Formats: sequence, structure tokens, C-alpha cells
Amino acid sequence: MKLKNPMLVVTDMDQTVEFYKRVLGLQVVTDFGANKILTGGLAVQTLETYQEFIGTSDISFGGNNFEIYFEEDNFDKFTENLRKCKVQYVHPVKEHSWGQRVVRFYDPDKYIIEVGENMKAVCKRFIDSGMTPQQAAARMDVPIEYINECMQ
Repeated sequence: MKLKNPMLVVTDMDQTVEFYKRVLGLQVVTDFGANKILTGGLAVQTLETYQEFIGTSDISFGGNNFEIYFEEDNFDKFTENLRKCKVQYVHPVKEHSWGQRVVRFYDPDKYIIEVGENMKAVCKRFIDSGMTPQQAAARMDVPIEYINECMQ
């Protein structure tokens, strides 16, 4: 068994593809018309065809029970550009207890998108701030081996 692609059912294919291009820099790598695969393996499927596939029109959006997670190496630059995109935020940038900064926002169909700071960047930020590797490991709640791997 092999997981191939997460797939989102979308109400407007063109709007969705444009959103993912503009906001996250994704591109269409495979185009089957009613189904497209974007860079990273995210698949999008039209609502009408998906309703046919499953034999019901009972599809709901905006349940706040699912998210698509991305990591970004240059988190500050990303969030600066995100402000220009006029997205609807789930919440502004916040820092989790382990030190990773994240932002969550909605795509056009109310799927939650999370973009987190790359964990190696978190480690680097802590080390650059003067923390020892042991302090960074304690702050991030990870083994010292993880910090050592991040610093390579």
C-alpha cells in the first residue's frame, strides 16, 4: 500500500489553482481537466465529478477538521508576501511551545492551510540567538541528536 496524493474537492477549479499558485507558489504538474495534480502531490478534483464518483451530492466544506501542512525555509519572507494576498486567516502568525512559528488560513473552499517555519530554521534561529545545542533541544522538546542533525 502506498499513499499517492491527498485530494481536495473544489467548487471552482480555476480559482483554486490560481490561489495555490499565487499564495503558495504551486504549479500544475498533471492536468486531467476535472482533476489536477499540483507540485508536492496535492490533487484537486471538481465538485461535480466527485459527486458522481461517490454517488451523492452531500459534500460539506469548512469543517475546520482537516488541514494541509507546508513548511517554509524563509518564513518571514513568506508571511510578508502572504499579507499582500488578502487571505482569510484562521489565526495570525503564532509560535508554538516548541518554537516553530506557524500561520493558518483558508483556501477558497475553506480548507485550512498551515504553513510552518521549517524545523531546521527553528533550530538555527535558536542557535543563532545564543542558545547552546542542549538549550535548543530543551526548548524544542527534541533529543540533542535532532539538534545535531539540524546543524549539519
